[in-house]
Amino acid sequence: MNLNLKFIREITILLLLAAISGWLGYTLGTNKVQWGVESGWTPRVEVTSKLPPSSTTVDFSLFWMVWNEVFQKYVDKSKLDSQEMVYGAISGMVAALDDPYTVFLPPKENKEAKEQLNGNFEGIGAQLGIKEDRIVVVAPLSGSPAEKAGIKPGDWIIKVNGEETDKWTLPEAVGKIRGPKGTVVVLNVLHEKGEKPEDVRVGRETIILKSVEWKEVTSTSSANLKKAVYINLTRFGDQTDHQWDKMASEVSAYLATNSGKVAGMILDVRNNPGGYLAGSVYVASEFLPNGQVIVKQVSYDGTTQTYAVDRLGKLLGVPVVVLINQGTASASEILAGALQVAGRAKLVGVQSFGKGSVQQTEDLPSGAGLHITSAKWLLANGEWIQKKGLAPDVKAEADEKDVTKDVQLERAILVLNGR
Repeated sequence: MNLNLKFIREITILLLLAAISGWLGYTLGTNKVQWGVESGWTPRVEVTSKLPPSSTTVDFSLFWMVWNEVFQKYVDKSKLDSQEMVYGAISGMVAALDDPYTVFLPPKENKEAKEQLNGNFEGIGAQLGIKEDRIVVVAPLSGSPAEKAGIKPGDWIIKVNGEETDKWTLPEAVGKIRGPKGTVVVLNVLHEKGEKPEDVRVGRETIILKSVEWKEVTSTSSANLKKAVYINLTRFGDQTDHQWDKMASEVSAYLATNSGKVAGMILDVRNNPGGYLAGSVYVASEFLPNGQVIVKQVSYDGTTQTYAVDRLGKLLGVPVVVLINQGTASASEILAGALQVAGRAKLVGVQSFGKGSVQQTEDLPSGAGLHITSAKWLLANGEWIQKKGLAPDVKAEADEKDVTKDVQLERAILVLNGR
């Protein structure tokens, strides 16, 4: 009897333990869980809204196992920031797509991205990209600290302040390079035709971006040539449409009072890294007739949206040449490609960057953001220029030995004058 009572008691205890284990398992599997580590130092993490979409089955046990191990055993407890670790996990999830343009931006980086499109930020003034899984300079901004320090389109950034950039995402690179004005960042760069990397010290400043500027230009090498209107379009941001309208009105008035004296216009989108697709459509509409297809967008759901001219431009009848280089990317390629395909302008320079994807921006809670590749864009003739870029009608290399001479601009003036 005593043996039976002992046996019954042991069985009861085992059943009770099993019931408790089952209850704990159920609790951890619901929408709200508290996670503790018993190791003399107990972090307390509260996770809410953890159910996956109804169409997805996800096993997060490995995630929490690693989380637990890190919080319990990582030696430097000061670095165990739960929110930053969550941001890092999301960044890693997005990076698994192997698309350099689909990125998660924590609040700080998201704020900086918006500041750049607004036209005001602190840094070195260089647009970065990813090519062949490495950080590359798409374009230094005109007059920026980066340009003054000798940073050029196509430069590979090997290190930032001594840290290897291998496997960095674009936001990581931007975050490391940007900083308060008055500070210095040391970039280890390999120039496009260089043999070995070199360190370049670049001072950070407040970068104020102006999208559009224009002036009258004349040839410095050939006599008896008509002058031209030179328009420098540096980006497609929040203020671009407004600045463009002001410029177009001024140029239209200038052309009216200088009839017969001007060969045409030179639209410079060299080192223009792009921006809003809508901005490129708006600017292209200044030169193309109503109804002309500018670009086609093929979205993630298979639908195709066609963007065509729907306004009357002020500069329709004026001859145009477009300057491009390897820093001409994204929205600026849409503009240049639209004018080339329509036979409206000749492209002068060298092959452009080759970015044929469209990113949708999403504002997330706590100031974070998501840039997700949601579509690709095609030229009006159906061509997708991803990774190959636009080929110039007239090839003209820049003079690397004498930066005071703009060989490409001079060539564009000759083309406008029929030379």
